[in-house]
Amino acid sequence: MMQVLIRSARLQLSPFKMADAEEVFECITPAIARFMRWEPPKSLNEYKTHREARLQANDPSVFSFVVRRSDTMECLGIAGLDEADQPTPELGIWLKEAAHGHGYGTEAIKAVAEWATKTLAKESFLYPVAVENVASRRIAEKLNGEIVGSRTNPKYESVVYEICPLARPWSSG
Repeated sequence: MMQVLIRSARLQLSPFKMADAEEVFECITPAIARFMRWEPPKSLNEYKTHREARLQANDPSVFSFVVRRSDTMECLGIAGLDEADQPTPELGIWLKEAAHGHGYGTEAIKAVAEWATKTLAKESFLYPVAVENVASRRIAEKLNGEIVGSRTNPKYESVVYEICPLARPWSSG
């Protein structure tokens, strides 16, 4: 994975490293995992094994960023960009419960989308989100996302937003 450091007003996003595993794992709770496509790991060792396999795969189309507050470097969660080799890659995010309600999710997704637009020449992104995950749906809506489809997975029904920073720009605030 290329060396990347994404900064926004309050956040710093950097590629996941194994040194981040314990901090990130501590952020995963049943309430957070409710809207994840995958089941949460049962132990830190299970999480490390999963993350190590992803890192060893060295898939250049998958970016997994640790989201941290810039002022304290507190770990807030993970933001991702999958299928970066496709015309319309997928954005995703999960943040620990204490980080909810502060606008960090919108800020992180916006930062990843802006980075990918500039660095990878992407013009639009898909953002799948559980129908019932109102907070995550608000992220897409704040970024002028439009629903373009739906999906079914074993855990929940989802809608898929398309976010187009160039065609439907968001405000700078």
